[in-house]
Amino acid sequence: MSDENIWQGEYAVATSATAETIWSIFRDVPGWKIWNAGIEQIDIDGPFAAGTWFTMKPPGEEALRSQLIEVRENACFIDETRVGDLVIKVAHRIEPLVEPLGPARTRVVYAVDARGPQASEIGPAVASDLPEVLASLAKLAETRSA
Repeated sequence: MSDENIWQGEYAVATSATAETIWSIFRDVPGWKIWNAGIEQIDIDGPFAAGTWFTMKPPGEEALRSQLIEVRENACFIDETRVGDLVIKVAHRIEPLVEPLGPARTRVVYAVDARGPQASEIGPAVASDLPEVLASLAKLAETRSA
């Protein structure tokens, strides 16, 4: 696979919220649109577990079908979206901060892995709003943790 067919990016935010609080927000899939402006509508076809499919519609775009391919409570979930030969996986990790800075206890990481035709163009487009999404997630989690 040539370089233009692979793109990877990672984004993170530190928060005072607990892993359990963040996980409860992740598990509430219909509620994602509250803190993620990139989602107009989202529906999950079953439990928040590996193998379950969900449909996510970004504003002004076609809905995309994605599948949860790994789910580890309070730690990580990975979803995979396929568009033709392009495969985009996003790992959503909750990590303890080794050396907490002030009140921050937890680090939330979104790692994007895009492979296939035009991955070097589509990957950055998919990831472009992740810093804002993470900031919004951390703000909501801190409100719920308080």
